[in-house]
Amino acid sequence: MLLRIKDFSVPFDDETPLAQLAAQRLGVRAEEIVSVAIVRKAVDARRYHGAPLLFVYVLDVAVRQERAVLARLRRDRKVERRQPQPRPPVLERPLRKGERRPVVVGFGPAGMFAALTLAHAGQAPLVLERGQDVDTRHRDILSFWHGGAFSPTSNVQFGEGGAGTFSDGKLTTRISDPHMRDVLEAFVAAGAPQEILYLHKPHIGTDLLRTVVKNLREEIRRLGGEVRFGAQVTDVELAGGRLDALIVAGEERVAADAAFFGIGHSARDTYEMLYARGLAMEAKAFAVGVRIEHPQDFIDRAQYGADAGQPRLPVADYALTYQDRETGRGAYSFCMCPGGQVVAAASEAGRLVTNGMSNYRRDSGVANAALLVQVTPEDFGPGVLAGVAFQRDYEARAFAAGGGDYFAPVQSVGDFLAGRAGSSDFLVPPSYAPGVRTARLADCLPPAVCATLAHALPQFDRRIPGFAAPDVPMTGIETRSSAPVRIRRDRQTFLAERTPGIYPIGEGAGYAGGIMSAAVDGMKAALAYLSRKG
Repeated sequence: MLLRIKDFSVPFDDETPLAQLAAQRLGVRAEEIVSVAIVRKAVDARRYHGAPLLFVYVLDVAVRQERAVLARLRRDRKVERRQPQPRPPVLERPLRKGERRPVVVGFGPAGMFAALTLAHAGQAPLVLERGQDVDTRHRDILSFWHGGAFSPTSNVQFGEGGAGTFSDGKLTTRISDPHMRDVLEAFVAAGAPQEILYLHKPHIGTDLLRTVVKNLREEIRRLGGEVRFGAQVTDVELAGGRLDALIVAGEERVAADAAFFGIGHSARDTYEMLYARGLAMEAKAFAVGVRIEHPQDFIDRAQYGADAGQPRLPVADYALTYQDRETGRGAYSFCMCPGGQVVAAASEAGRLVTNGMSNYRRDSGVANAALLVQVTPEDFGPGVLAGVAFQRDYEARAFAAGGGDYFAPVQSVGDFLAGRAGSSDFLVPPSYAPGVRTARLADCLPPAVCATLAHALPQFDRRIPGFAAPDVPMTGIETRSSAPVRIRRDRQTFLAERTPGIYPIGEGAGYAGGIMSAAVDGMKAALAYLSRKG
């Protein structure tokens, strides 16, 4: 039996071994502690009467004479017997002779974990990814960032691992699902740091994620699956309203009874194809904005005060929200990347998109985050694909504002609020590559977004003094916070409405909002498929 200690606060600079601290908390001798496992670890940056910042733990402790300890502490609501969490059953459904293997379209988190789940069940899935393997993709992206040619098939959006591989690798999520543990353990088995199993805000980082996704790919292959790159699904064939085949690169026919579409939020041509084939789809809200950058030590000081820079503390982040009564819209920070950089994330020629990225150590010295404002179908007009056209329009404007060579438009906060452009003496040099040019962000953002950001920035500055200082740079634009459409599906079976055989999954289908939720969504769709086969 294990005892669980909840809400166990320890000064961040206390280096006493956890076993000894647990013994003190339980009122036993140190030698009575058999083992201690961290279940959760978070930073409490609030200060209590001048006391140091705290690490707050949930611990599972094996202790001798545990029944006596539990009886003595029966009135202590923060010490309890650990209740084992039932793990979801592993479904085994080996592919039968003559049976068509399931196909996974897209190899981002949703497709990857759908394929992994199917492979573990013995289904030998075929994965078709339009982009390139992560090593080729990394070379193509670095070349583009350093002034080389843009590749529409191998970029930050498309390729092995999906868009999240070239982001911060954050694993935080708002969902609560027993499959989350399975996803985290799969990441660890593939080379991610063990700490992601317990940190309150876990992340892997782009540099480590590249190895993790390769190892997951090889695990799928080891289990009998096949992964093909440069294999874009350009059409689907239906028979009697059901999926019958996929067309790859306009010519190869792949017979299929079941296909999991984890296409990502930037597969605009695939949206168009699926809509033309009659899939039930609807426009949905998303968000548009800019990337703002500060020195990381500024954010650390804002969060940690005099303790900023202490090696035991993680680099600090922030989360900001504002509701604008005048425009009726909310502004918020999104995908905050401590110690990272702003990256070129275009997926179509002649259009410009930004995103944020961090490596595992988050040691670039620069913090960046998106500042976003929601836009809705009321903003971009009728039509299922109107949001896609809206994104394309403003991304083309950003491309032009930056000079037409994938340099990004940048503007200081002071210039943005004053309605002018040209200042280039920034608090921190903009990190976006290939490069930046000063411009008016109002030329490439919707007016309502500009108005809401102009109202939000002074409010954010009250929360973090100096956040909206005049010389802080903002780089535009960010349009890919989430998918602009939703592919409608049945809640229980995960099957697309009106089109049996197609399983829309992940962020691109409109059912997830990050690495973890997309991975869980892909896994659950695969399990629903396996349950139907059973």
